[in-house]
Amino acid sequence: MTQQIKLSKCVDINPENRALFCIQKKCVNCGMCLNRCKQSSAVCGFYDNNETKFKHQICIGCGQCIMVCPTGAIVEKRHWVKTIKETIDPNKKVVFITAPATRVSFGDAFGLLPGENVESKLVGACRIMGGDFVFDTATGADFTVMEEASELIERLMHNGPLPMFTSCCPAWVRFAETFYPHYIDHLSTCKSPIAMLATLIKTYFAQREGIDPKNIVVVSVTPCTAKKCEQDREETWAAGEGIKDVDYTITVRELAEWVQASNVTWEQIPDSDYDSILPKGTGAGLIFGNTGGVTEATLRTAYYLLNGVDAPTDFFKLEPLRGLTEVKQAEIDLKVKTINVAVVQGTAIARNFLEHLKNNPDQHIDFIEVMACPGGCIAGGGQPKFPAPRMQAVKQARINNLYKADDASERRASYKSPVVADVYKTFLDKPLGEKSHHYLHTPHFIDRSEELGALNVDELNQKALQMVQ
Repeated sequence: MTQQIKLSKCVDINPENRALFCIQKKCVNCGMCLNRCKQSSAVCGFYDNNETKFKHQICIGCGQCIMVCPTGAIVEKRHWVKTIKETIDPNKKVVFITAPATRVSFGDAFGLLPGENVESKLVGACRIMGGDFVFDTATGADFTVMEEASELIERLMHNGPLPMFTSCCPAWVRFAETFYPHYIDHLSTCKSPIAMLATLIKTYFAQREGIDPKNIVVVSVTPCTAKKCEQDREETWAAGEGIKDVDYTITVRELAEWVQASNVTWEQIPDSDYDSILPKGTGAGLIFGNTGGVTEATLRTAYYLLNGVDAPTDFFKLEPLRGLTEVKQAEIDLKVKTINVAVVQGTAIARNFLEHLKNNPDQHIDFIEVMACPGGCIAGGGQPKFPAPRMQAVKQARINNLYKADDASERRASYKSPVVADVYKTFLDKPLGEKSHHYLHTPHFIDRSEELGALNVDELNQKALQMVQ
Protein backbone atom coordinates (compact mmCIF):
# COMPACT_ATOMS: atom_id res chain seq x y z
CA MET A 1 0.00 0.00 0.00
CA THR A 2 1.39 3.38 -1.03
CA GLN A 3 2.14 5.63 1.91
CA GLN A 4 0.26 8.91 1.88
CA ILE A 5 2.59 11.83 1.27
CA LYS A 6 2.16 14.92 3.44
CA LEU A 7 2.18 17.97 1.18
CA SER A 8 3.35 21.04 3.07
CA LYS A 9 1.19 23.56 1.20
CA CYS A 10 -1.92 21.44 0.75
CA VAL A 11 -4.81 21.04 3.16
CA ASP A 12 -4.31 17.77 5.00
CA ILE A 13 -7.56 15.88 4.39
CA ASN A 14 -8.31 12.91 6.62
CA PRO A 15 -8.96 9.79 4.49
CA GLU A 16 -12.12 9.30 6.59
CA ASN A 17 -13.47 12.69 5.54
CA ARG A 18 -17.03 12.13 4.29
CA ALA A 19 -17.13 15.16 2.00
CA LEU A 20 -13.71 15.65 0.38
CA PHE A 21 -10.59 13.85 -0.70
CA CYS A 22 -7.30 14.70 -2.37
CA ILE A 23 -5.94 13.01 -5.50
CA GLN A 24 -2.33 13.48 -4.56
CA LYS A 25 -0.84 12.72 -7.97
CA LYS A 26 -2.65 15.80 -9.29
CA CYS A 27 -1.48 18.10 -6.50
CA VAL A 28 1.26 20.59 -7.44
CA ASN A 29 1.63 21.84 -3.85
CA CYS A 30 0.71 25.38 -4.90
CA GLY A 31 -0.80 26.30 -1.55
CA MET A 32 -3.99 27.87 -2.91
CA CYS A 33 -6.27 25.49 -1.00
CA LEU A 34 -4.43 26.05 2.26
CA ASN A 35 -4.59 29.80 1.81
CA ARG A 36 -8.34 29.69 1.10
CA CYS A 37 -8.95 27.56 4.18
CA LYS A 38 -6.93 30.01 6.28
CA GLN A 39 -8.39 33.23 4.94
CA SER A 40 -12.01 32.30 4.17
CA SER A 41 -12.79 29.44 6.53
CA ALA A 42 -10.19 30.06 9.29
CA VAL A 43 -10.10 26.34 10.01
CA CYS A 44 -6.56 25.21 9.24
CA GLY A 45 -3.06 26.62 9.12
CA PHE A 46 -2.79 28.07 12.63
CA TYR A 47 -2.13 24.91 14.65
CA ASP A 48 0.04 21.80 14.48
CA ASN A 49 -1.92 18.92 12.94
CA ASN A 50 -0.11 16.43 15.16
CA GLU A 51 -1.73 18.01 18.22
CA THR A 52 -5.27 17.25 17.03
CA LYS A 53 -7.10 14.09 18.04
CA PHE A 54 -6.92 12.51 14.58
CA LYS A 55 -3.54 13.99 13.57
CA HIS A 56 -5.16 15.80 10.65
CA GLN A 57 -6.40 19.30 10.04
CA ILE A 58 -9.92 19.94 11.23
CA CYS A 59 -12.39 20.08 8.33
CA ILE A 60 -15.92 21.51 8.27
CA GLY A 61 -16.61 20.17 4.78
CA CYS A 62 -17.36 23.53 3.14
CA GLY A 63 -15.36 22.65 0.01
CA GLN A 64 -13.97 26.12 -0.54
CA CYS A 65 -10.58 24.47 -1.09
CA ILE A 66 -12.08 22.71 -4.12
CA MET A 67 -13.14 26.01 -5.65
CA VAL A 68 -9.57 27.32 -5.85
CA CYS A 69 -7.67 24.10 -6.65
CA PRO A 70 -6.22 24.69 -10.15
CA THR A 71 -5.55 21.04 -11.01
CA GLY A 72 -8.64 19.25 -9.71
CA ALA A 73 -6.62 17.51 -7.02
CA ILE A 74 -9.19 18.23 -4.30
CA VAL A 75 -12.66 16.98 -5.14
CA GLU A 76 -15.88 15.95 -3.43
CA LYS A 77 -16.47 12.28 -2.68
CA ARG A 78 -18.60 11.10 -5.58
CA HIS A 79 -22.02 9.66 -4.81
CA TRP A 80 -23.63 9.57 -8.24
CA VAL A 81 -22.08 6.24 -9.29
CA LYS A 82 -23.77 4.60 -6.30
CA THR A 83 -26.99 6.40 -7.15
CA ILE A 84 -27.06 4.82 -10.61
CA LYS A 85 -27.28 1.36 -9.02
CA GLU A 86 -30.29 2.46 -6.98
CA THR A 87 -32.10 3.92 -9.99
CA ILE A 88 -32.18 0.56 -11.78
CA ASP A 89 -33.62 -1.31 -8.79
CA PRO A 90 -37.31 -1.81 -9.69
CA ASN A 91 -38.23 -2.12 -6.01
CA LYS A 92 -37.03 1.37 -5.20
CA LYS A 93 -38.72 4.72 -5.72
CA VAL A 94 -36.04 7.32 -6.42
CA VAL A 95 -36.85 10.84 -5.29
CA PHE A 96 -34.62 13.75 -6.31
CA ILE A 97 -34.73 17.00 -4.36
CA THR A 98 -33.01 20.15 -5.62
CA ALA A 99 -31.76 23.01 -3.46
CA PRO A 100 -32.77 26.62 -4.25
CA ALA A 101 -29.32 27.70 -5.48
CA THR A 102 -28.96 24.79 -7.90
CA ARG A 103 -31.42 26.29 -10.40
CA VAL A 104 -29.14 29.30 -10.94
CA SER A 105 -25.93 27.29 -11.30
CA PHE A 106 -26.73 24.03 -13.13
CA GLY A 107 -26.63 25.78 -16.53
CA ASP A 108 -23.16 27.14 -15.74
CA ALA A 109 -21.76 23.62 -16.18
CA PHE A 110 -23.13 23.55 -19.74
CA GLY A 111 -21.79 26.92 -20.87
CA LEU A 112 -24.91 29.03 -20.36
CA LEU A 113 -24.74 32.58 -19.07
CA PRO A 114 -23.65 32.46 -15.41
CA GLY A 115 -26.56 32.50 -13.01
CA GLU A 116 -29.27 31.78 -15.57
CA ASN A 117 -32.36 30.26 -13.94
CA VAL A 118 -32.73 26.81 -15.54
CA GLU A 119 -35.20 25.30 -13.09
CA SER A 120 -37.18 23.31 -15.69
CA LYS A 121 -34.01 21.82 -17.21
CA LEU A 122 -32.71 20.94 -13.75
CA VAL A 123 -35.90 19.03 -12.98
CA GLY A 124 -35.76 17.38 -16.40
CA ALA A 125 -32.18 16.25 -15.81
CA CYS A 126 -33.20 14.63 -12.52
CA ARG A 127 -35.96 12.73 -14.31
CA ILE A 128 -33.77 11.36 -17.09
CA MET A 129 -31.20 10.34 -14.47
CA GLY A 130 -33.82 8.04 -12.95
CA GLY A 131 -35.96 10.20 -10.70
CA ASP A 132 -39.46 8.78 -10.20
CA PHE A 133 -40.34 12.00 -8.36
CA VAL A 134 -38.63 15.39 -8.20
CA PHE A 135 -39.36 17.82 -5.37
CA ASP A 136 -38.20 21.35 -4.61
CA THR A 137 -36.03 21.82 -1.52
CA ALA A 138 -37.37 25.38 -1.41
CA THR A 139 -40.51 23.72 -0.04
CA GLY A 140 -38.33 22.25 2.71
CA ALA A 141 -37.10 25.81 3.31
CA ASP A 142 -40.71 26.91 3.77
CA PHE A 143 -41.07 24.41 6.60
CA THR A 144 -37.77 25.63 8.04
CA VAL A 145 -39.15 29.17 8.01
CA MET A 146 -42.34 28.13 9.80
CA GLU A 147 -40.39 26.34 12.52
CA GLU A 148 -37.54 28.84 12.78
CA ALA A 149 -39.80 31.92 12.95
CA SER A 150 -41.86 30.19 15.64
CA GLU A 151 -38.70 29.23 17.53
CA LEU A 152 -37.37 32.78 17.37
CA ILE A 153 -40.65 34.17 18.74
CA GLU A 154 -40.65 31.53 21.49
CA ARG A 155 -37.15 32.55 22.55
CA LEU A 156 -37.93 36.26 22.36
CA MET A 157 -41.05 35.95 24.49
CA HIS A 158 -39.75 33.43 27.03
CA ASN A 159 -36.13 34.44 27.55
CA GLY A 160 -34.68 31.62 25.48
CA PRO A 161 -30.98 31.56 24.57
CA LEU A 162 -30.26 34.65 22.46
CA PRO A 163 -28.87 35.41 20.01
CA MET A 164 -30.40 32.55 18.08
CA PHE A 165 -28.11 31.33 15.31
CA THR A 166 -29.34 29.74 12.11
CA SER A 167 -28.55 26.04 11.69
CA CYS A 168 -29.26 25.27 8.03
CA CYS A 169 -25.58 25.46 6.96
CA PRO A 170 -23.87 22.20 8.08
CA ALA A 171 -20.37 23.62 7.67
CA TRP A 172 -21.22 26.49 10.03
CA VAL A 173 -22.81 24.06 12.51
CA ARG A 174 -19.67 21.92 12.44
CA PHE A 175 -17.53 25.05 12.92
CA ALA A 176 -19.61 26.11 15.94
CA GLU A 177 -19.57 22.63 17.47
CA THR A 178 -15.76 22.51 17.15
CA PHE A 179 -14.57 26.03 17.91
CA TYR A 180 -17.51 27.61 19.78
CA PRO A 181 -19.20 24.78 21.68
CA HIS A 182 -20.48 27.22 24.31
CA TYR A 183 -22.83 28.56 21.61
CA ILE A 184 -24.43 25.17 20.93
CA ASP A 185 -27.55 26.08 22.94
CA HIS A 186 -27.88 29.19 20.80
CA LEU A 187 -28.17 27.24 17.54
CA SER A 188 -31.68 26.90 16.20
CA THR A 189 -32.83 23.31 16.62
CA CYS A 190 -34.47 23.41 13.18
CA LYS A 191 -33.12 20.87 10.74
CA SER A 192 -31.95 22.18 7.38
CA PRO A 193 -34.45 22.48 4.49
CA ILE A 194 -32.92 19.39 2.87
CA ALA A 195 -33.24 17.30 6.02
CA MET A 196 -36.78 18.53 6.70
CA LEU A 197 -37.99 17.77 3.19
CA ALA A 198 -36.28 14.37 3.13
CA THR A 199 -37.91 13.42 6.44
CA LEU A 200 -41.32 14.46 5.13
CA ILE A 201 -40.73 12.38 1.99
CA LYS A 202 -40.09 9.28 4.09
CA THR A 203 -43.03 9.93 6.41
CA TYR A 204 -45.82 12.15 5.04
CA PHE A 205 -45.22 11.32 1.37
CA ALA A 206 -44.56 7.61 2.04
CA GLN A 207 -47.79 7.27 4.02
CA ARG A 208 -49.80 9.17 1.43
CA GLU A 209 -48.49 7.07 -1.45
CA GLY A 210 -48.45 3.78 0.45
CA ILE A 211 -44.70 3.25 -0.01
CA ASP A 212 -42.44 1.60 2.54
CA PRO A 213 -39.92 4.33 3.45
CA LYS A 214 -37.16 1.72 3.22
CA ASN A 215 -37.97 1.53 -0.49
CA ILE A 216 -37.54 5.26 -1.03
CA VAL A 217 -34.15 6.56 -2.11
CA VAL A 218 -33.72 10.31 -1.61
CA VAL A 219 -31.06 11.90 -3.80
CA SER A 220 -30.31 15.47 -2.80
CA VAL A 221 -28.85 17.78 -5.46
CA THR A 222 -27.05 20.55 -3.63
CA PRO A 223 -24.53 23.37 -4.07
CA CYS A 224 -22.87 22.20 -0.86
CA THR A 225 -20.23 19.55 -0.13
CA ALA A 226 -20.84 19.70 3.64
CA LYS A 227 -24.30 18.22 3.05
CA LYS A 228 -22.50 14.92 2.42
CA CYS A 229 -21.53 15.03 6.11
CA GLU A 230 -24.93 16.21 7.26
CA GLN A 231 -26.72 13.20 5.72
CA ASP A 232 -24.78 10.89 8.08
CA ARG A 233 -25.74 12.71 11.29
CA GLU A 234 -27.77 9.91 12.89
CA GLU A 235 -29.19 12.19 15.57
CA THR A 236 -31.26 13.91 12.85
CA TRP A 237 -32.83 10.77 11.38
CA ALA A 238 -36.52 10.64 12.24
CA ALA A 239 -38.28 8.50 9.61
CA GLY A 240 -37.67 5.22 11.41
CA GLU A 241 -34.98 3.01 12.94
CA GLY A 242 -31.84 3.20 10.81
CA ILE A 243 -33.56 5.13 8.01
CA LYS A 244 -31.56 8.08 6.74
CA ASP A 245 -33.29 11.31 5.76
CA VAL A 246 -31.07 11.60 2.67
CA ASP A 247 -29.54 8.53 1.04
CA TYR A 248 -27.20 10.24 -1.43
CA THR A 249 -25.97 13.80 -1.75
CA ILE A 250 -24.65 14.92 -5.11
CA THR A 251 -23.32 18.34 -5.93
CA VAL A 252 -24.35 20.41 -8.95
CA ARG A 253 -21.04 19.43 -10.54
CA GLU A 254 -21.77 15.75 -9.98
CA LEU A 255 -25.22 15.98 -11.56
CA ALA A 256 -23.74 17.74 -14.58
CA GLU A 257 -20.99 15.09 -14.86
CA TRP A 258 -23.61 12.35 -14.56
CA VAL A 259 -25.68 13.86 -17.39
CA GLN A 260 -22.63 14.35 -19.59
CA ALA A 261 -21.33 10.84 -18.88
CA SER A 262 -24.71 9.56 -20.05
CA ASN A 263 -24.07 11.28 -23.41
CA VAL A 264 -27.04 13.58 -22.92
CA THR A 265 -26.65 17.05 -24.41
CA TRP A 266 -28.21 20.19 -22.98
CA GLU A 267 -30.70 20.28 -25.84
CA GLN A 268 -31.79 16.72 -25.06
CA ILE A 269 -32.70 17.51 -21.46
CA PRO A 270 -36.49 17.90 -21.36
CA ASP A 271 -38.19 20.78 -19.60
CA SER A 272 -40.13 19.50 -16.61
CA ASP A 273 -41.98 20.69 -13.49
CA TYR A 274 -41.73 19.55 -9.88
CA ASP A 275 -44.23 16.93 -8.79
CA SER A 276 -47.37 18.44 -7.30
CA ILE A 277 -47.48 16.38 -4.07
CA LEU A 278 -44.68 18.53 -2.61
CA PRO A 279 -44.55 21.25 -5.28
CA LYS A 280 -42.40 24.30 -5.89
CA GLY A 281 -41.61 26.41 -2.85
CA THR A 282 -42.48 30.03 -2.22
CA GLY A 283 -40.26 32.98 -3.03
CA ALA A 284 -39.18 32.96 0.62
CA GLY A 285 -37.89 29.42 0.19
CA LEU A 286 -36.01 30.33 -2.99
CA ILE A 287 -33.94 33.10 -1.43
CA PHE A 288 -32.46 30.68 1.11
CA GLY A 289 -29.71 30.29 -1.51
CA ASN A 290 -28.49 33.86 -0.93
CA THR A 291 -26.63 35.25 2.03
CA GLY A 292 -29.28 37.12 4.03
CA GLY A 293 -32.09 35.13 2.44
CA VAL A 294 -32.76 32.93 5.47
CA THR A 295 -33.14 35.99 7.69
CA GLU A 296 -35.36 37.85 5.25
CA ALA A 297 -37.60 34.83 4.72
CA THR A 298 -37.87 34.19 8.47
CA LEU A 299 -38.79 37.80 9.24
CA ARG A 300 -41.63 37.81 6.69
CA THR A 301 -43.29 34.97 8.57
CA ALA A 302 -42.29 36.13 12.07
CA TYR A 303 -44.10 39.41 11.45
CA TYR A 304 -47.26 37.56 10.42
CA LEU A 305 -47.14 35.16 13.37
CA LEU A 306 -46.77 38.06 15.81
CA ASN A 307 -49.37 40.38 14.29
CA GLY A 308 -51.80 38.23 12.32
CA VAL A 309 -51.37 40.38 9.20
CA ASP A 310 -48.95 40.35 6.29
CA ALA A 311 -45.66 42.16 6.73
CA PRO A 312 -45.27 45.61 5.15
CA THR A 313 -44.01 45.83 1.57
CA ASP A 314 -40.46 46.71 2.64
CA PHE A 315 -40.16 43.34 4.41
CA PHE A 316 -40.07 41.75 0.96
CA LYS A 317 -36.93 43.62 0.01
CA LEU A 318 -34.85 44.18 3.11
CA GLU A 319 -31.96 45.99 1.46
CA PRO A 320 -29.78 46.16 4.61
CA LEU A 321 -29.64 42.34 4.57
CA ARG A 322 -28.80 41.97 0.88
CA GLY A 323 -25.52 42.06 -0.99
CA LEU A 324 -22.02 40.69 -0.50
CA THR A 325 -20.92 42.78 2.48
CA GLU A 326 -19.22 40.45 4.98
CA VAL A 327 -21.37 41.46 7.95
CA LYS A 328 -24.79 43.05 7.60
CA GLN A 329 -26.79 44.31 10.57
CA ALA A 330 -30.24 45.84 10.90
CA GLU A 331 -32.85 46.82 13.45
CA ILE A 332 -36.20 45.31 12.45
CA ASP A 333 -39.54 46.61 13.70
CA LEU A 334 -41.85 43.62 14.16
CA LYS A 335 -44.51 45.96 15.60
CA VAL A 336 -44.94 43.87 18.74
CA LYS A 337 -41.20 43.96 19.29
CA THR A 338 -38.13 45.50 17.69
CA ILE A 339 -35.23 43.09 17.16
CA ASN A 340 -31.63 43.31 16.03
CA VAL A 341 -30.39 40.89 13.39
CA ALA A 342 -27.05 40.16 11.77
CA VAL A 343 -26.01 38.28 8.64
CA VAL A 344 -22.48 36.87 8.43
CA GLN A 345 -20.86 35.09 5.48
CA GLY A 346 -17.70 33.02 5.78
CA THR A 347 -16.56 31.29 8.97
CA ALA A 348 -13.43 33.45 9.18
CA ILE A 349 -15.69 36.50 9.39
CA ALA A 350 -17.99 34.60 11.76
CA ARG A 351 -15.10 33.99 14.15
CA ASN A 352 -14.21 37.67 14.07
CA PHE A 353 -17.85 38.57 14.75
CA LEU A 354 -18.22 36.06 17.59
CA GLU A 355 -15.06 37.30 19.28
CA HIS A 356 -16.40 40.84 18.97
CA LEU A 357 -19.65 39.77 20.66
CA LYS A 358 -17.71 38.04 23.42
CA ASN A 359 -15.70 41.20 24.06
CA ASN A 360 -18.77 43.47 23.87
CA PRO A 361 -21.45 41.76 25.98
CA ASP A 362 -23.62 44.88 25.98
CA GLN A 363 -24.19 44.63 22.22
CA HIS A 364 -27.59 43.00 21.91
CA ILE A 365 -28.42 40.87 18.85
CA ASP A 366 -31.43 38.57 18.68
CA PHE A 367 -30.93 36.62 15.45
CA ILE A 368 -27.73 35.80 13.55
CA GLU A 369 -27.55 34.06 10.20
CA VAL A 370 -24.22 32.43 9.38
CA MET A 371 -23.25 30.82 6.08
CA ALA A 372 -19.84 29.19 5.74
CA CYS A 373 -19.46 30.12 2.08
CA PRO A 374 -19.00 33.78 1.07
CA GLY A 375 -22.20 34.72 -0.75
CA GLY A 376 -24.18 31.86 0.75
CA CYS A 377 -25.21 28.65 -0.99
CA ILE A 378 -24.90 30.27 -4.42
CA ALA A 379 -21.13 30.01 -3.88
CA GLY A 380 -21.08 26.60 -2.22
CA GLY A 381 -18.20 24.18 -2.60
CA GLY A 382 -20.24 21.96 -4.95
CA GLN A 383 -21.02 24.62 -7.54
CA PRO A 384 -19.52 24.85 -11.05
CA LYS A 385 -16.11 26.49 -10.87
CA PHE A 386 -14.99 29.76 -12.44
CA PRO A 387 -11.62 31.55 -12.49
CA ALA A 388 -11.20 33.82 -9.47
CA PRO A 389 -11.41 37.11 -11.46
CA ARG A 390 -14.91 36.14 -12.68
CA MET A 391 -16.28 34.71 -9.45
CA GLN A 392 -17.64 37.93 -7.95
CA ALA A 393 -19.72 38.64 -11.06
CA VAL A 394 -20.94 35.02 -11.13
CA LYS A 395 -22.04 35.24 -7.50
CA GLN A 396 -23.92 38.46 -8.15
CA ALA A 397 -25.67 36.99 -11.20
CA ARG A 398 -26.85 33.98 -9.18
CA ILE A 399 -28.01 36.21 -6.33
CA ASN A 400 -29.88 38.55 -8.67
CA ASN A 401 -31.70 35.71 -10.43
CA LEU A 402 -32.86 34.15 -7.16
CA TYR A 403 -34.27 37.51 -6.09
CA LYS A 404 -35.95 37.85 -9.49
CA ALA A 405 -37.54 34.45 -8.99
CA ASP A 406 -38.77 35.58 -5.57
CA ASP A 407 -40.20 38.79 -7.04
CA ALA A 408 -42.05 36.77 -9.68
CA SER A 409 -43.41 34.17 -7.25
CA GLU A 410 -47.16 33.95 -6.72
CA ARG A 411 -46.52 33.45 -3.00
CA ARG A 412 -43.60 35.14 -1.29
CA ALA A 413 -44.15 34.12 2.33
CA SER A 414 -43.89 30.56 3.62
CA TYR A 415 -47.15 30.65 5.59
CA LYS A 416 -49.00 31.28 2.31
CA SER A 417 -47.92 27.93 0.85
CA PRO A 418 -50.95 25.61 0.40
CA VAL A 419 -48.79 22.50 0.75
CA VAL A 420 -47.28 23.80 4.00
CA ALA A 421 -50.76 24.47 5.37
CA ASP A 422 -52.00 21.04 4.27
CA VAL A 423 -49.04 19.12 5.75
CA TYR A 424 -49.47 20.86 9.09
CA LYS A 425 -53.22 20.24 9.03
CA THR A 426 -53.06 16.57 8.10
CA PHE A 427 -49.71 15.42 9.50
CA LEU A 428 -47.58 17.76 11.62
CA ASP A 429 -50.33 19.58 13.54
CA LYS A 430 -48.50 22.88 14.22
CA PRO A 431 -45.05 24.51 14.30
CA LEU A 432 -43.10 23.58 17.43
CA GLY A 433 -45.69 20.91 18.21
CA GLU A 434 -44.78 17.44 19.39
CA LYS A 435 -44.75 15.89 15.90
CA SER A 436 -42.98 18.87 14.37
CA HIS A 437 -40.26 18.65 17.01
CA HIS A 438 -39.85 14.93 16.38
CA TYR A 439 -39.61 15.15 12.61
CA LEU A 440 -38.24 18.62 11.88
CA HIS A 441 -35.86 19.45 14.72
CA THR A 442 -32.41 18.28 15.79
CA PRO A 443 -32.63 16.71 19.26
CA HIS A 444 -29.11 17.79 20.17
CA PHE A 445 -25.86 19.17 18.81
CA ILE A 446 -22.45 17.74 19.62
CA ASP A 447 -19.52 19.37 21.37
CA ARG A 448 -16.70 18.45 18.97
CA SER A 449 -13.95 20.49 20.61
CA GLU A 450 -12.34 17.22 21.71
CA GLU A 451 -11.24 16.80 18.08
CA LEU A 452 -8.77 19.59 18.76
CA GLY A 453 -6.94 17.25 21.14
CA ALA A 454 -4.78 19.10 23.61
CA LEU A 455 -5.27 22.42 21.84
CA ASN A 456 -7.06 25.16 23.78
CA VAL A 457 -10.16 26.46 21.97
CA ASP A 458 -9.90 30.06 23.19
CA GLU A 459 -6.21 30.26 22.31
CA LEU A 460 -6.89 28.80 18.86
CA ASN A 461 -9.64 31.31 18.17
CA GLN A 462 -7.32 34.15 19.10
CA LYS A 463 -4.57 32.80 16.82
CA ALA A 464 -7.02 32.45 13.95
CA LEU A 465 -8.31 35.96 14.56
CA GLN A 466 -4.80 37.39 14.35
CA MET A 467 -4.16 35.38 11.19
CA VAL A 468 -7.02 36.87 9.18
CA GLN A 469 -6.70 40.46 10.37
